[in-house]
Amino acid sequence: MEDNIKLLLVEDETTLAGIIRDTLTGEGFEVTVAYDGRQAVDLLRDLRPDIIVTDIMMPVMDGFTFVEHLRRGGTGIPVIFLSARSAAEDVVRGFELGARDYLRKPFSMSELIIRVRALLERYPGTSGASQQIYQVGRYTFDPRKMTLTIDGRTDHLSGKESEVLHYLVRDSGRTVPMRDILLDIWGDDSYFNSRSLHVFITKLRKKLSDDPSVGISNIRSVGYRLTVK
Repeated sequence: MEDNIKLLLVEDETTLAGIIRDTLTGEGFEVTVAYDGRQAVDLLRDLRPDIIVTDIMMPVMDGFTFVEHLRRGGTGIPVIFLSARSAAEDVVRGFELGARDYLRKPFSMSELIIRVRALLERYPGTSGASQQIYQVGRYTFDPRKMTLTIDGRTDHLSGKESEVLHYLVRDSGRTVPMRDILLDIWGDDSYFNSRSLHVFITKLRKKLSDDPSVGISNIRSVGYRLTVK
């Protein structure tokens, strides 16, 4: 199934990079390795990966800077961060920059494979241009580029903002259970994640506030509903 899946691995630990490359190649992925963020940027000029797995702490250009560069270029390729750093602020920063998942070192190869496959199922074709663009009131929402545009002004969304908005837009006018959003996007429906979801809903309401016809309602103890009057 993964025969044509291109994966860009950005990892400065050569031994670990070799292990990951060999494992994923054995699973049918086409793996290209960069050993720092700058090499990865250069490779992107010719390589159109379907998914990126990147370390954070690297020489020349770290993973945060690399992904920030990636998102500024309007690329919605799903990204998994690898890091030995487990501080909450690092995880939050990674998601704010546009990461789709975060895997702490040390990790098992089987877990990495599961995470990669799960992201590919959730974001098929995000490296291409085929994903639907939505009209939400006066806004144009491009989930691939993670942008909201209104009156010629474009706002770049974080990875989680784009995921949550995409989820609501696809079911516009209907109440989306909070538990469904949490399980699909965060992976579990813990109290901590539900508070995090509420924060992203608040951010999205602010970003959609220039069009009064667009609103996100909180259906108490059930979920959220996006409406356009």
